[in-house]
Amino acid sequence: MAETLDEGPFFHGTKAALQPGDLLSAGFNSNYRPEVVMNHIYFTALTDGAGLAAEVAALDGQPHVYEIEPTGDYENDPNVTDKKFPGNPTRSYRSTAPLRILREVTDWKRLTPEELQSWRGRLAALLDDDSAEIIN
Repeated sequence: MAETLDEGPFFHGTKAALQPGDLLSAGFNSNYRPEVVMNHIYFTALTDGAGLAAEVAALDGQPHVYEIEPTGDYENDPNVTDKKFPGNPTRSYRSTAPLRILREVTDWKRLTPEELQSWRGRLAALLDDDSAEIIN
């Protein structure tokens, strides 16, 4: 396992309705670039960060935040750490091993409609930028 800043608890945001014991796995299309199949599953030590990811995901449905448990090794997420920002300020991680759902978390900060529109606009601008690459 690479050196990380956290040992948990960890969280994953999604629009999928899941139950304790369910596994989230890599190998599915990106929530942000559906043409990209992801080699990793992503998570964070911040409930609000997981909530943001759930709210801006391109999928239909209600956003959910789950406390998860990595079932294998994990590393700092290079999409938001090290290569792009010093350290790991977003406390974001990724793994090729599945994440086990422990429970749903409901006390995360929801975005206002204006904040959600702003984040979606930022994400759309990034996705339109051909130089913005997902490190997969």
